[in-house]
Amino acid sequence: MAKTISKDTPLAEITLRRYEQPNNLNQRELIKKICLSLGLLQPGDSRDVVVDVLLVLINNKEPLSSEKINDMVIELRKKENLQLKGVAGSNIRRQLKRLKDLFLIESIKNEYRINENESLINIFEEKIEKFYIKSIVERIKEYLRAVK
Repeated sequence: MAKTISKDTPLAEITLRRYEQPNNLNQRELIKKICLSLGLLQPGDSRDVVVDVLLVLINNKEPLSSEKINDMVIELRKKENLQLKGVAGSNIRRQLKRLKDLFLIESIKNEYRINENESLINIFEEKIEKFYIKSIVERIKEYLRAVK
C-alpha cells in the first residue's frame, strides 16, 4: 500500500525579484517589470496578459467590470500588436483574483479598481511590505525559534 504524503498548503506566499533600475522603460515595460518583481509573471513567460490587466486598471480611475477589462485588454493587445493569448474571460477573472490576492486591486459590486485608488508604491508599502511580508517573516521566525 502506497503511503500518502500530505500536502502542505501555505497560508500566504509571495515571490519577490530584483531587476535593474527602471530607466527608459515605456509604461507597459514598467508594469511588466512590476509583475515580474512581484511574482505575478514568470521570467520568459509568453502569457503576460496580467500586465495588460494591471495596465488597464492603472489607466482607468473608475471601477470596471471584468467584461469591460477584458474588452480593453483585447483592444490594448491589438494596438500593441501582441498575440491574443490568455484573453478568455475566465483567464481575465483569474488574473483579477491574483491581483486582488496581492492587495493591488479591490472589487466593489463586481467592478475592479486599483485598491482605494492609491498609488502602487503606497499599496506596496502599506499592504504588502508592512502587512503581508511582515506576517510571513514573523511566521518563518516562529519556525526558526522552534528549532532547538
